[in-house]
Order: sequence, then structure tokens, then C-alpha cells
Amino acid sequence: MAKVIFTIICFMLSSAAQASSIFKCIKDDKIVFSQHSCPKEFRQHKIEYQYGITTETDSDARIKTQDPLQALLNKKTISKARLLQLLDSEVYRLNQENSYYEILRASELQKLERNRYWQKKQPSDPEYQASVKEMNQHFDQLVQVNSGAIELLKMRKLQIEKETTEIR
Repeated sequence: MAKVIFTIICFMLSSAAQASSIFKCIKDDKIVFSQHSCPKEFRQHKIEYQYGITTETDSDARIKTQDPLQALLNKKTISKARLLQLLDSEVYRLNQENSYYEILRASELQKLERNRYWQKKQPSDPEYQASVKEMNQHFDQLVQVNSGAIELLKMRKLQIEKETTEIR
């Protein structure tokens, strides 16, 4: 269970850690792009992207970037408030994904219904019933996986909130 929670948190952090700036490292005729500061033997240009505008700045000043996953692995933990915020955002995302699955299910059902109609088959046709059942099983499985993850995240959130209130 701890591995599942750790994996979920890592995915949340990796999506939250996508920076709006990268570094262009230049040495002779070699150019390398990185999310971290360039090594000392390279010249460094910082490229920032915000609101559809890209800005490139020649900055050889080294900037210490901290990878959130690396910080967790090095026991430099994130704050409890930030962790709760990340958990809430992941629960929201999974709920949105479940809603999207229900929209896709309705669309697929309409497609099956149209095919059945144009093939002049009855709603009780075994082939139609089997395809509806298969489609429902597929979407039920997707929703069930997300619902399980939501429950794990909510349990973890309650555990963190309980630990926070006990400290106070």
C-alpha cells in the first residue's frame, strides 16, 4: 500500500514539477537542453515559456534546481499543506476522469445503438447484448480502478490530517 501511495505522489509531483523554463547548454558546436543548470564547462541560456511567449536569456549564473522526486528520496519532504493540496488535486482529477468515462460510455452506447438500428437487429439480439455487456465491463473496470485510487488517497489524506491535529 505504501508503494501505491508513493507512486501516486510521484506522479502528482512529476506533473506539478513540469517547469516553464529549461536550460540550453552550449559547448563548442554541441547544444544540450536540460531542466537543470548546465555543468560548468557549458555556456548556459535560460529559455522560459509563459503565456505563449518564449524568452531566451544568456545567463551563465548557475541556478540550483530541486527535483521534487529527488527531494523526497533524499528525505527532504514536502510540507503537509502541500501534500494535502496535491492529494486533493489528484482526487479531483480522478473524479473528472470518472465523469469523462461516463460520457465515453454514453457515446459508445449510442454508437452501438446506431449500428444495431442500421443492421435492423432487435435490442434483444445476442450479439448486440454481448457488445453492450463488454463495453459496460470495460468502463466499469476503468471507473473501479479510479475509485480504488480515490479511496486510497482519501484514507491517506485523513491519516495526514489526523497526524497534523495530533501534533497541535
